[in-house]
This record gives sequence, C-alpha cells and structure tokens, in this order.
Amino acid sequence: MCGRFDQSQTARHYATAFGWADAVFDSESAPTTNAAPGTYRPVLHVQDGEHRVDDVFWSYRPKWAEGKIPIAINARLEKLAGSYWSRLLKNGRGIVPAEGWYEWTGEKGHKQPWHIHRKDHAPLFLLALANFGPFEENRAEAGFVLVTDDASGGMLDIHDRRPVVLAKEDAELWLSPSLSPQQALELARHAAVPPADFDWHKVSKKVNNASAHGPQIALPIDDDDDAA
Repeated sequence: MCGRFDQSQTARHYATAFGWADAVFDSESAPTTNAAPGTYRPVLHVQDGEHRVDDVFWSYRPKWAEGKIPIAINARLEKLAGSYWSRLLKNGRGIVPAEGWYEWTGEKGHKQPWHIHRKDHAPLFLLALANFGPFEENRAEAGFVLVTDDASGGMLDIHDRRPVVLAKEDAELWLSPSLSPQQALELARHAAVPPADFDWHKVSKKVNNASAHGPQIALPIDDDDDAA
C-alpha cells in the first residue's frame, strides 16, 4: 500500500519535469515531504485536450457508496477492471508526481518507517485514478487514489504492495485519452519501473505524525540512531 508520500517539489517543478510547460494550473498546494490522506495534492491529468495540474483530495468514495464501502486511498491493480473502478479507469486517469513514498516494517507500536525512491533520484510518476468533477459538498467524491500492485524483488522486505510507478513516456501514455481502459490496464501491469531501479533507507519516526513536515523527515538515519 501507500499511506504517505514525499512530494517536496512544487507542482510547477513536476510539470516542467514531465514536459508540460503549457499546463493549466489550479494548484496551490505547498510542497511537503509528508503528504497524507485527507489532504489536497497536485495531480497531472488531461481534460478536454488540456494538460492540467489540479489539487485533488487524497481519498475517494463515490456518493452512492456512503455507508456501504470505506473510503479508499489506494486501488489494487488487480481490481481495476471491476465495476467500482471502471469509470475512473476510462475517464479519471491521473499521475501523482513525487520524490518517494513511505512504508513501515516491524511490530505494531515499534514500526520503522522507510523512504523509498529511485536510485537516480528522478521524480516518480505514480499512477492515480480520480474523479476530477467539482463536488464541493463531498470532498472524497472528487478525490483520488494511488494504484498499487504486489511488490516483488527486494521490496518484499519492506512491504507486500507498492504504488505503480511508470517512466515518463509510459506515464504520458497512461494519460492519453486515446488509450482504452484495457490498454491502460495492460500498461499498468507490464510497464512499471522495476524494483531494481529503487532504493530505500530508514527515516525518523517523526514521519508517523501526519502534521510533521520538513526536509529532515526524509533524511536517512543510521541503525543506531534514535528514530523516535
């Protein structure tokens, strides 16, 4: 799963890195090393032929599911073809840019957080699904989720699932309106950046507090450091 991520650059920085100098911005979110569910984060998407960067609420549940289905922050890749996600897979594909994400290992009450990132420190382009319509009375109805898949390789030591990350060219294809839902699903299944391209390090347990921010949150700590 992915319950926190590091989005410590500006939305404009990420749009430039993505090659979207022409993007239309509706984003006022400040950079953060500790993005948490229930906050608004910039998401890249295509709407009416325009490249857009909009702030979207991280959590999703359609109005009809209130009281029936819990609010989601992630969507399992293996379930995207089902009826719950099919509409968003067709019309709500987005990219969440980030520097990395966090996972936790260990026993409850003593969990150790890890920062996972590309070895070359290039931005990550995380697959997302979102309802981009303006439903101000229900933030989660107009929210987004990150697409996750089974972890593999060394990542299994950190967590059994991970967000699906695509290279820039494949991320652009994911956003293309001409890509059918089935083609998008196949892209997500087969084009993910491989585990060998990632690295990870222990970080301070301060990241456990969703209100904690700052560059020190993402810095590596030594095994004998006090991470509390």
